[in-house]
Amino acid sequence: MRGPANHEEREPRRSAEDRANAPALRPGGKALPRLVQELVRAGLTEEAVASIAVAAPELDVHQANDIVAAAVGPEAAPSSGTSAAADVANPPPRPAQAQGMAHIADEYREVAEQLAAPAAVAGGPSWRSIGPWTVPNGQTYGTSRVNVSGRISAVAPDPGDAAHILVGAANGGVWESHDRGASWEPRTDDAATLTVGAIAFTPGSPATVLAGTGEGNWWSRLGTGVLRSTDGGTKWAPLCTAPFVGQGFYDLVFDPSRAGAVLAATTGGLYASSDGGATWTQRRAVRTWSVSVSPGGEALAACQDGLFRSTDGGATWDAVALPNGPPSFDRLAVAIAPSDATVAYAWAAVPSAGARLWRRAGGNWAAVVTPPDVSVGQAWYDWFLAVAPDRADQVYVGAIEVHRGDLAGTTWTWRNLSNKGSSGDSIHPDQHAIAFEPGRPEVLYVGNDGGMYRSPDRGVTWQHLNNGLVITEFEYLAQDLGSSRWVLGGTQDNGTNRWTGSPAWAHVQDGDGGDCSVNRADPRAAFHTFFHMNLERSDARGEWGTWRNVSPPVPAGEGSLFYPPLETSATDGTTIAFGGEALYVSRDNAGDWTRLAFPTAGTASAMYIPHADQVFVGTTTGLLYRTTWSGSAWTALTALGTPRAGAWISDIHADAADTDRLWVTHTTRGGGRVWRSIDGGAHWTDRSAGLPSLPINAIEVDPRNRDRVWVAADLGVYQSADGGVRWQTFSDDLPNAFIGDLVLHPHARVLRAGTRNRGVWEIPVDGWMTQPVCATQWTGTLAAGATQRWFTFDWPATWHVVWTVMPTTMGSGAPQVDWSVQVERASSEYVTYSVTVTNLTQEPVTFEGRYAILSRY
Repeated sequence: MRGPANHEEREPRRSAEDRANAPALRPGGKALPRLVQELVRAGLTEEAVASIAVAAPELDVHQANDIVAAAVGPEAAPSSGTSAAADVANPPPRPAQAQGMAHIADEYREVAEQLAAPAAVAGGPSWRSIGPWTVPNGQTYGTSRVNVSGRISAVAPDPGDAAHILVGAANGGVWESHDRGASWEPRTDDAATLTVGAIAFTPGSPATVLAGTGEGNWWSRLGTGVLRSTDGGTKWAPLCTAPFVGQGFYDLVFDPSRAGAVLAATTGGLYASSDGGATWTQRRAVRTWSVSVSPGGEALAACQDGLFRSTDGGATWDAVALPNGPPSFDRLAVAIAPSDATVAYAWAAVPSAGARLWRRAGGNWAAVVTPPDVSVGQAWYDWFLAVAPDRADQVYVGAIEVHRGDLAGTTWTWRNLSNKGSSGDSIHPDQHAIAFEPGRPEVLYVGNDGGMYRSPDRGVTWQHLNNGLVITEFEYLAQDLGSSRWVLGGTQDNGTNRWTGSPAWAHVQDGDGGDCSVNRADPRAAFHTFFHMNLERSDARGEWGTWRNVSPPVPAGEGSLFYPPLETSATDGTTIAFGGEALYVSRDNAGDWTRLAFPTAGTASAMYIPHADQVFVGTTTGLLYRTTWSGSAWTALTALGTPRAGAWISDIHADAADTDRLWVTHTTRGGGRVWRSIDGGAHWTDRSAGLPSLPINAIEVDPRNRDRVWVAADLGVYQSADGGVRWQTFSDDLPNAFIGDLVLHPHARVLRAGTRNRGVWEIPVDGWMTQPVCATQWTGTLAAGATQRWFTFDWPATWHVVWTVMPTTMGSGAPQVDWSVQVERASSEYVTYSVTVTNLTQEPVTFEGRYAILSRY
């Protein structure tokens, strides 16, 4: 969705003053700085600059580097002379860069294959999904609300069965429905990558389906080739890897006039196969976004350097001159009309010229008027084109919104289908994929950042198809330790959402959900962020409509990460910290702020608050600092030892009882990514041995055993029982999804992982309880007929406990005692039980107060 201070990037519930003070977004829209930050945090700065060249080719090298600096901080950005952006007009990847991406994709593939192997310890704990099964009240740009899920990158209805649909989630795998999207099942959770860019059924033989991995718009670097299903999309296996490892798919199209002929549009170029996708030949070494093939065998390809045509199965390609067309495009899509192959359309985003549309009729191409309200700010990321199957004069174009154009004579009429304002049902913005139901040209499917939507009447009305499509992309998680079923999560383009035990999560705030947190001492106070330094607090446990702005007073021009780190105290008090190019600390739940400058210019990337009087903060360049409350003020930031200079710090953990015991994790590849100190950061020990060579994003330490540690990598969760000396995978039944955050519930004894984009998962770290835990808590004696109350304190509120009073004095067989139990909430996370016991006899009675813990969850 959108954020403050940009006319294309709207954010609900933000004041005019907030918008004026928020940094303006640059070319490429909101999605580009997110991608840049994602790449730089892994040490892929060259790839980040190259991505800017694709998204905004009109920029020169200095402007491209400025975007990197704005996204990750100037100290972590490349110098203005870096060679990666020396020629931003050159669309194909440089050979060295392409080889580097292939090497990285191979590493991820190897890790994914290891994670998909059977668990090392049979019968151990396993992960389970907690959703979101769906998210009602999701945001649109109209006044109506809608259910959402997460980002869809590909849609493919079965040509032989109209009720059968396959969709690809950007990094959530292939999903299958047999009831027109009313319900869904994941089909590739164990695949080498869950990134999906294109899906295509084989003409005349729909039991065979291909899926191109490595989603071109975002996750291209994780592509591992083509998957194939021979049962219509239920079971999948790799068909080929070369030449697509490290590339992302935009489109995958069969040529119906030639058996086995397939064309692929990828970040690495235009490819052709004559054997059903088993082997491929590169036909054009230029980024290609879209391919369309007519029943007669004509193929059109939309490439970064223009439109091309082939009539020999894709063996040769000739340039097609578009009237007043530019030499290169920000984005280009092409479609041949299914009902009249002489008609075709080209839909383009042109640098400095906005949206352009051309139509071919009678063999000639001519420019067509475009929708007046179309936005091309994120055309590199959200773009599609389709022609109605039965009408060569009806076209659908997707950008941030979906528009339908109808030609009558020589007049075009445009209608915004996704944003109906106040007069109809709207759907989520940021459009990626479109398809039509076979045999019913009036029924269309659209996939976007909010999930899947179906229209039975050419876009006039819409139905969401997001029940059971568990593909929400979580950036960060927070939880209430007084409840086993209360989680808050910030999600990409789908706001901040809350789980309280239901499969459906509640949408509690709009915008882009960034970092979030909960006051442990008083969980009524919940916090969430938008992008940049925009913070809100709810004093009603995050209920919809209860949020208010509590952002710190950030000076004009001071930057931050796209999603700045946010922390509240891990134990006591009301201390909260928020980090950008300075650290902001508050001791009253973000009422008043103290700004602490970094001794060396830096950008906060991780924080931890072990208790109310101390804050640790790490930066994108590996520097680590501490500030302590003196009793009247926060001390200036003190530099600790640097575990690994120049490496992005992703997470910090400090033992609240002994803050000299520190953990730091890094996402920057090529060195140690998990470090431990036992002397307050003076010296560090690398604890990365045994972990995959992937970015490490989060760490959790067991408060019951501080040598038991869990870390989340881009793929997989790993556990150590000896302080990081040895690591084992801890990923049984966890999909091969990107894991961005981990949180441990110490009382419920569950570890939770936020993924992109397979929702939130949890695992009982000690296994689920299979039988009650029983013991005696106290013994007592009562005189004849007496009544007395016994108290027992500090029981976790999440536990289900049953109390029994058992006499130990020999009796006559009649009841000896009676008892009643009352429970009182002693704090935000603990309860006190009072057990009132009455002696029913005329003799003294001795007894035991016994408990049975039925569940900790």
